[in-house]
Amino acid sequence: MLDLLSRAAESNLLERGFSRRQLGRIAAVLTAGASLPFYNEAAFAQRALRAEIPADAVRINSNENPLGPCAEALDAITQIARFGGRYSPHGEDGMMVRTVSQTIDLKPEYISFFSGSGAPLLRSALAFTSPSRPWVMGDPGYESGAAAAKFIGAKVIRVPLRKDNSHDVQAMVKADPNPGVIYLTNPNNPTGTLTSMEDIQWTAANMPKGTLLLVDEAYIHFSANAKTAFPMVAADKDVIVLRTFSKVYGMAGIRAGYAAGRPDLIAKLGPWGDNNVPITSLAAAMASLKSKTVVPERYKINKDLRDDTFAYLEKMKLSYTKSEANHFMVNVGRPGGQVVQAMAKEKVLIGRLWPAWPNHVRVSIGTRDDMEKFKAAFSKVMA
Repeated sequence: MLDLLSRAAESNLLERGFSRRQLGRIAAVLTAGASLPFYNEAAFAQRALRAEIPADAVRINSNENPLGPCAEALDAITQIARFGGRYSPHGEDGMMVRTVSQTIDLKPEYISFFSGSGAPLLRSALAFTSPSRPWVMGDPGYESGAAAAKFIGAKVIRVPLRKDNSHDVQAMVKADPNPGVIYLTNPNNPTGTLTSMEDIQWTAANMPKGTLLLVDEAYIHFSANAKTAFPMVAADKDVIVLRTFSKVYGMAGIRAGYAAGRPDLIAKLGPWGDNNVPITSLAAAMASLKSKTVVPERYKINKDLRDDTFAYLEKMKLSYTKSEANHFMVNVGRPGGQVVQAMAKEKVLIGRLWPAWPNHVRVSIGTRDDMEKFKAAFSKVMA
């Protein structure tokens, strides 16, 4: 598998401190890609279940959006599908980058489109971490990038969240004298809680030279208070921002996302595999971005259901995270795996679990019917 690495790439990796054995693991990452068990949210959920999913089960365990693609996206897929015999029949790849550029007010060369945000997350681990340059993250936090870094031989440093469940950025910056990546998810997964823009800016200003600040904004559209880090990208900071169409836009199974960063940083993501995005994904993403209604409508739907669920949890006298995303964590007062298994017997799938918070479970926001079934099953299990 080492022949997947060019001589230049192999030399670069050896200079960064990787062993020949670790080069084999990097080649395995390039070969396996999305089939790896730590690639994305779906992979983690599949590992957690380890059982066949009943057809009538309530699936609120993967932070998916049950509303699916918006009408404009579905129409765009239908229109473009007949041109599927060509790779980019009308220059869709360039059109997508220009559409994103206009939407977020960044130059096209600052943007790279991918099949979801899992790909640039994994590539960040390959490009910026090494045996001497760790991946630093909040705990609990989204595990995919850390799992990739650990797999290839980089150290992973997990820093506990603050009492308000924001990232402890001061502790993260002090965690290692030479980190490769400091990773912040805002709103955080699994807690759904926010880290202030002041803290994010402080991190970029105070982290060691040569470190990448990777800001994952997968859930930002569900929040009324989260601020984007795009202005930091425009100011040419050592920052890459990730966005996905899997969440508010309901395209988890269609796979579309992008990375935004200074061109030299984006270029470092390029060598780690092909990046051919299906034209159906490109068309659906462009149509979603151009819709003026999909984000505000879905923000309100999610917020109303989330608020209703929180009111239920308060009546149950249970502690939960003050989430601004489409998921939250609730303290069940016992090993969380017991509750996940008991809920599965009621055909309501929740989870996953994080070792840092063993008595908490994560719950995604589904449809109104999903959440009513969740409440009924949860009341039974907690009783």
